[in-house]
Amino acid sequence: MLQKTPRGGRIETVPAMTGRDTRLDVFRALCLLTIFINHVPGQYLEYLTHKNFGFSDSAEAFVLISGLAVGAAYAGRFVAGARLALTLKIWRRALTLYVAHIMTSIVTLAIFAGGALYFGRQDLIGEINIRPIVDQAEQGIVAMVLLGHQLGYNNILSMYAVLFLMLPGLLWLNAASPRLLFAFSAAFWLAAGWFKLVPYNFLDEGYWFLNPWSWQFLFVIGIISMTHVRRGGRLPRNPWLIGLSAAYLTLSAFWVMFSWWSLDVSFGLPAVLTGFDKTFLSLTRLLHVLALAYLLAIVPVFSRLTRLENNHPLVMIGRHSLAVFIFGTILAMAGQVLLFVTGKNPLIGSLFVLIGIGLHFVYAYYLEWLKEVGSAKPLRAAA
Repeated sequence: MLQKTPRGGRIETVPAMTGRDTRLDVFRALCLLTIFINHVPGQYLEYLTHKNFGFSDSAEAFVLISGLAVGAAYAGRFVAGARLALTLKIWRRALTLYVAHIMTSIVTLAIFAGGALYFGRQDLIGEINIRPIVDQAEQGIVAMVLLGHQLGYNNILSMYAVLFLMLPGLLWLNAASPRLLFAFSAAFWLAAGWFKLVPYNFLDEGYWFLNPWSWQFLFVIGIISMTHVRRGGRLPRNPWLIGLSAAYLTLSAFWVMFSWWSLDVSFGLPAVLTGFDKTFLSLTRLLHVLALAYLLAIVPVFSRLTRLENNHPLVMIGRHSLAVFIFGTILAMAGQVLLFVTGKNPLIGSLFVLIGIGLHFVYAYYLEWLKEVGSAKPLRAAA
């Protein structure tokens, strides 16, 4: 299918993007598997993930891919006459993400409490920020439900839910002018990092580990990029930009591997521009994930390798990302308890993670089978 795009007074034909792009599903699946591996710290596979070779990690990659997916799914449909219905659909998704966050948090509490009871290890309650909820049960339950207290390794879905609450406004700005959306989002990100604007916890001191006012910028970059491509645009294949991206990735790899964190490169500037903070998504981390994404998108071999069939296991994992993420989070929490009660044995942890990766594929196949069974019932009824 072709679409015609005016450019420079001429009419050019460019391939129109149709159907589901499996490349996003593949990269999202790789992020989900990496998040699972990193959420079971203390085992050998953790040292193979890309967080050990650069400033950003799978969380940044996941949010950028989510922005790209949202741009593909919603940006072109957010038009006059359909905005209210689409807004309600988006907010329903936000509610789903919130419920998923609460559910995984409760299951996490049960896993650690069960481990403490079964193995007689009450010190498990002191892990991943559980202690304040146990010590202040009434306030703790309310705080958790109102997102005023978050458990460790259970803080991505809450941030993502807030991004979806913001999404209709972001799409409205994007429809008016992607440049206006970019300027607004960048200014919001800078202000959040400079003035420490962040949702605060009210059960104990501190604030959200992943600040949605900062992370929305990466999400928006994904939306704008996909909107640009959907309208017939292309990423620039600039040799200087390719070289700079490769050089930055190389520098960040050396920085992390050789632990150059003591070097002061702040030059008196705010930490959001020169630091490495994850909460406020410092510029160093933001540039790293963007440079990595640019090279993955611009180098043809990566595009070919990730264009897979719809029934490929990685595509299935990426297609059922929320369910797989919940499954992986619960599995990772069980893995943390197992490591804790076995004296953090890295061999046991590595074996658990390998089995867990296999279970991710099994679960994705199960979800796909359920989907096929559900779609087959109406056909049999009609026959």
